[in-house]
Amino acid sequence: MPVMPNDQNQTMSRWPKRWEQQALPWVLTGAAVAVAGVLGMTMWRRYVEAPWTRDGTVRADVVTMAPEVAGRIVELRVADNQYVHKGELLMVIDPTDYQIAVSRGTAVFQQAKLDAQNLQLESARRDRLARLDAVAQEQATNYQSNASIAEALVEQTTASLQQARVNLERTHIRSPVNGWVTNLLARRDDYATVGRDEISIVDAESFWVDGYFEETKLGKVCEGDRARVQLIGYSQVIDGHVDSVARGIHVPNSEPNLQGLATVNPIYTWVRLAQRIPVRIDIDKVPQNVRLVAGLTATVRLVPKHEECHLK
Repeated sequence: MPVMPNDQNQTMSRWPKRWEQQALPWVLTGAAVAVAGVLGMTMWRRYVEAPWTRDGTVRADVVTMAPEVAGRIVELRVADNQYVHKGELLMVIDPTDYQIAVSRGTAVFQQAKLDAQNLQLESARRDRLARLDAVAQEQATNYQSNASIAEALVEQTTASLQQARVNLERTHIRSPVNGWVTNLLARRDDYATVGRDEISIVDAESFWVDGYFEETKLGKVCEGDRARVQLIGYSQVIDGHVDSVARGIHVPNSEPNLQGLATVNPIYTWVRLAQRIPVRIDIDKVPQNVRLVAGLTATVRLVPKHEECHLK
């Protein structure tokens, strides 16, 4: 059997190593391309196809309390940003005038009640005499009319007394909800005017998130979908769910001019921006260290249950 020369054996032994060295960059490049493709598809589905938005806002109901009676503020029991409970006394308006009104109303009511009782007794007596022909029937009828008028006057004074008592009670302003006093501008000894806001309270049990989703993603937003909300200042995630989708937004082109015609703005751009539709997110669970504040910016991601929603 012929024997190869040593240099030929060395050349044959180096050939697999050269092939491996030349193929290794192609293999690595192919693997990197495959990983990049998978990551690219994942990112595309996550940021383009999946329903999500950075345009979210924390919302809450704000209860504004305006006095129903006027007067000087003699007590202010709360401070700005203080937490208050439902029914807690917030401020007191000077009750002096309203206490006098209750006393006066009580006296008028008692007088009207006694007058009515006297007229009722006199009317009954005149009616008995009229049956015995001791007095004329017209006289008995007049006393009956006077007794009826006195009864109506009693009802009127009763209503006035009740109104006076209600006004006296309204001098004590109490919190209708659990929440935080916000932007407190009222001060002791200020004069409170009927209908002018004095105290505002952020309802602690009313927080929700409005996510403004592009109309191109609205088809995958369904009521009941799980939502993951992340506030811009926190790393923790707030759990929630889709409560509802708004059924209307403002359209500037529908505003009429002075002649009642539609005002349509000309558009010369080739790019049309997608409208954003408000989606209400109810909050299910808030992490312990997260402070909800109405107006905070949030990112909202949805976990759709179905590809399409069955609209009702």
